[in-house]
Amino acid sequence: MFNALFSDVTAVAIVISVILSAIVSLLGSMTRHAKLEAGMAEAKDLCELTGIFDVRELQDIFGPPTMNRVWHTVTLPDVIKHRRLGGYLMSDSRIDWACIAVAVITMVWRDPFADLFLLIAAGTQVAGWIAASRLPR
Repeated sequence: MFNALFSDVTAVAIVISVILSAIVSLLGSMTRHAKLEAGMAEAKDLCELTGIFDVRELQDIFGPPTMNRVWHTVTLPDVIKHRRLGGYLMSDSRIDWACIAVAVITMVWRDPFADLFLLIAAGTQVAGWIAASRLPR
């Protein structure tokens, strides 16, 4: 009768965790984008948006920060131009929305392939959190 990979409780728990993780990531990304547009991007903001974890490398790419340690001249196209894999995992809204879509579809379409896509979405969210753990404090 039920031939999916997960039990219903496990699948619902994974779906909820993927959706919550993606929402938290989206909120953080929106905040970082707003700071960038306001010209108040700090090193930790640029690190999350680009996936560059070394502040010296940020200075090589974007120039030195001002006296209050913010970059006023960095724009979103500059960030996108220098974005790396970690930046995509931590702050790309398309990836987060895709994970949410996969989680919602998995609730409706119970199939081993759907479960595989749900595992990929969960793995993507976990990889984003692991990359975020390397951000400067």
